[in-house]
Amino acid sequence: MNSERRGLVAGAGWLALASLTGCAAPAEDGHQRVAFPRPSLMSDMQAGEAAFLALGLVGTPYRYGGNTPETGFDCSGLIGYVYSRSAGISTPRTVAQISRWGQSVGASDLRAGDLVIFGTDGSPSHAAIHAGESRFVHAPSTGGTVRLNRINERYWKARLLDYRRA
Repeated sequence: MNSERRGLVAGAGWLALASLTGCAAPAEDGHQRVAFPRPSLMSDMQAGEAAFLALGLVGTPYRYGGNTPETGFDCSGLIGYVYSRSAGISTPRTVAQISRWGQSVGASDLRAGDLVIFGTDGSPSHAAIHAGESRFVHAPSTGGTVRLNRINERYWKARLLDYRRA
């Protein structure tokens, strides 16, 4: 390969790499906007539908391993059910897998339908669906029901690890 062609190939490689890493640019309102490294699996409309569906499941009984309204939900089962029904997306089944799935999203870029990951000492132990306005829907524990909480409640704020987008 001649040196001119090698330069073009190398330049194309750098261009492709730059497009994958994302960039930030000021928006019309002057705030920074981050371009995500890859597009979301869910459109904004589907993400909104996911949040709406999750809100409609508030009150459904908790059941370890549950993944339908009839059998009850655990936290990852709730996420799997909602994402499947709202966008046809299969999600990982465990919180550990969900915490690595998709891409991390900053709090300023969070949208309804994104995932909220909780845990202690950096170890994920619970996941939820963001419902907008700093609220999330989740299936918290045995004997409980799917419920709506606020991210800024002391208990949850202390355990917040990440926001994820499919």
